[in-house]
Amino acid sequence: CHLSGSGVVKSFSYLGLLLCSLPSAKKSRGQQESRWRWLKAVFLLSSAAVGGLLSWSYLSAEDGVTEVLAHRRESLQDKFVEIPCSEDYNSHKRFEGCTPRKCGRGVTDAVITREEAERIRRIAERGLSLGGSDGGASILDLHSGALSLGKHFVNLYSDVRQRIQQRIAQAFGISSASMYLTKPTFFSRINSTEAKTTHDEYWHPHVDKVTYGSFDYTSLLYLSDYTEDFGGGRFVFMDAGSNKTIEPRAGRVSFFTSGSENLHRVEKVHWGTRYAITISFTCNPDHGIGDPVLM
Repeated sequence: CHLSGSGVVKSFSYLGLLLCSLPSAKKSRGQQESRWRWLKAVFLLSSAAVGGLLSWSYLSAEDGVTEVLAHRRESLQDKFVEIPCSEDYNSHKRFEGCTPRKCGRGVTDAVITREEAERIRRIAERGLSLGGSDGGASILDLHSGALSLGKHFVNLYSDVRQRIQQRIAQAFGISSASMYLTKPTFFSRINSTEAKTTHDEYWHPHVDKVTYGSFDYTSLLYLSDYTEDFGGGRFVFMDAGSNKTIEPRAGRVSFFTSGSENLHRVEKVHWGTRYAITISFTCNPDHGIGDPVLM
C-alpha cells in the first residue's frame, strides 16, 4: 500500500490497513463518509458484544453455579459424594458410631414415591393455609401442635421418616438405631413475595450445625417440582470455587452431614410456590424427639 506516493509502509495497525483499502482521494467524499459510518457501526456492535459477554461472565461467576448434582428431569437411584469433614463436630460431645467421621451429601429419587410426596404436600398446603408469614417464607413445625394431623398422615410420615433415616445410615456407614429425630422438623413454603422481616430472608448461606446445634444429619424431602411449580429455589451447596445445585423434584430426598463442610443456601424463588419438609437427626439422645402425635 502506498501513502501519498512516499513509498511502502512496512507496518500497519488494523485500522491503518482499513484506511489503505479505502479508495483514493479521487473517490467522492460521500463514499468515504459512508465507509466511516460502517466502521463506526462495526466498532459499536463489537463493543456491545464484548460488553455483553463480560456481563454474562460476571453474573455467572457471581452466581457461582458450576455443576448440577441432580437435574429435575432425571430420576436418580442413588447419588453420593463424600467430602472431608469440618471440625464443627469437635466442639460437641461425640457419640461413637454416629457422630460423623465420614461426611458428604447424597440425593435419591428411590426412597419416597411422587404419590407419597403429593399426599404430604396436601397436608402442608392445608396447614400453611391457616397461617404463615406475609414475607414469602413460611414454616410449620410438625411438633408445634398448630396442625391437626390425621392418623393416615402420622402413619405415612413415620414410614417416610424411617426410610430416610435408614438411607442416611446406609450412606454414612452407621446404625440407624444410633440416630434420633431432632427438632425442628418442619414444612416450608417459599414464594416470590417480598421479604417483610429478616426471618423471611431464607436465601442467606448457613450451616445447620451452627443454626441448630443438635443437627448431625439433615435431610429434605421435596414436595414440588422445579420449573413446573416454581422458578428459582434450587438448593445450592457452596463449595470453594465450584458450587453444586440440586433441582427439587416431588419425592426427591437430599441429605448431608450438617457441619460447615456443607455450607448451603436456597436460591430466591422467582415465581410459583416451593414446598419441602426438613427432617433432621441427632446423635445425642438428649436432643431426640418422637414422631408427631395425633391432635
